[in-house]
Amino acid sequence: MKTKIAELRKQHKLSQEELGRIVGVTRQTITSLERGKYTASLILAYKIANFFGLAIEDVFDFSEVEEM
Repeated sequence: MKTKIAELRKQHKLSQEELGRIVGVTRQTITSLERGKYTASLILAYKIANFFGLAIEDVFDFSEVEEM
């Protein structure tokens, strides 16, 4: 899944660790999200989007997520 987390994080001058602390996850989780190796839960996606003042779909690109 593609995200704009890294771009938004850098615009706000936050480290991965700082963003993780803000949204309640580890730096490793933020790293995995940024690299597209982990799909955020709806709650985590909301927390991240809400922190940046954006809608979830403005941060996460769900077009590549397979339907279950």
